[in-house]
Amino acid sequence: MSSSDPQRTATLLIALIVSLFAVHVAKDIAAPMTLAVVVGIILAPMMDLFARFRIPTGYAATIIMVLTLGAIGLLIVAMEPLLWRITDTIPTIRYEMQSLVYDLRGMVRGLDDMNEQMKQALGGAGESGGGGDAGSALPTVSDALFLAPVILGQVLVFAGTFYFFLLTRLEVYSALAKRIGGVAQSSVIQQRFRNAETLVSRYFVTISVINICLGMALTGVLMLIGLPLPWVWGMAAFLLNYVLYVGPALMAVGLLLSGLVHFDGLMVGAPVAGFLFLNMMEAQFVTPSLVGKHVSLNALLVFVALVFGLWFWGPIGGIVSIPVMVIAAALMDDSVVRRTMGGTQPG
Repeated sequence: MSSSDPQRTATLLIALIVSLFAVHVAKDIAAPMTLAVVVGIILAPMMDLFARFRIPTGYAATIIMVLTLGAIGLLIVAMEPLLWRITDTIPTIRYEMQSLVYDLRGMVRGLDDMNEQMKQALGGAGESGGGGDAGSALPTVSDALFLAPVILGQVLVFAGTFYFFLLTRLEVYSALAKRIGGVAQSSVIQQRFRNAETLVSRYFVTISVINICLGMALTGVLMLIGLPLPWVWGMAAFLLNYVLYVGPALMAVGLLLSGLVHFDGLMVGAPVAGFLFLNMMEAQFVTPSLVGKHVSLNALLVFVALVFGLWFWGPIGGIVSIPVMVIAAALMDDSVVRRTMGGTQPG
């Protein structure tokens, strides 16, 4: 008996490594499928709501899928002005960065080689190299044409998985419960699946409300400062705040560069300072007090899960890492997420 235990453990470990390698290689398919399942779990209460009104499951799943894809499309369209503004201001940002390099060269002596490397990294080496590097750094039409089929394929994989998961999620829970715990524990495990649905849905509803308020507050602050496209920056803050740590960091960098382009003097840091103040208030006071009522996660576990997700699947991995961790905790023990040490949810 004792000799078989190490063999079983080694077999499970090898199977886990092989499975992780397989889903990493097949990330173009596995990542959108996982995202679809996570989104389906978040929106599962809507299916229950439609069921109370006796709407057929197929119609309910179709309505939810159309509304979800429409909302994603609207968000992409809303973010388009910011993407074009960033593209248009890249030469200006490069010029401002080069100016900072020249100022630093006047302050720091004896570092000519290092300054030359910095100028080359920023596209400032030579009079003829600046414009060419700027153009080559931007995606071309050919790049877009090559990426379009991949993106379209991922959207189709997401939509199909999302629809059929909503359509058959109860059957999936029942099959998994019988597979994991047998007939005796089937009802208990199915209840854990439903508890995980409720927990994740409440978590994301609360987080969404917080992110909307953060985006609206940032929009107001940027309007007072006079930064162009304040509502687009507010939308970006709303979306990026779902990706913990990385999202706020990207927002801070973007607002710093935007302030560098549009303002002078101390006003350069006004946009990023306003965002950092709002983010600090949200992360330290608002989110712990509201999210802590539904779920409490260890900050180290959140960070490790986020880093692993970003390394494993890129942006989609960063989005799904936290909900997957919440779902796993709820399935193992539906009180784990409330007993976990360090009960704060960083923003």
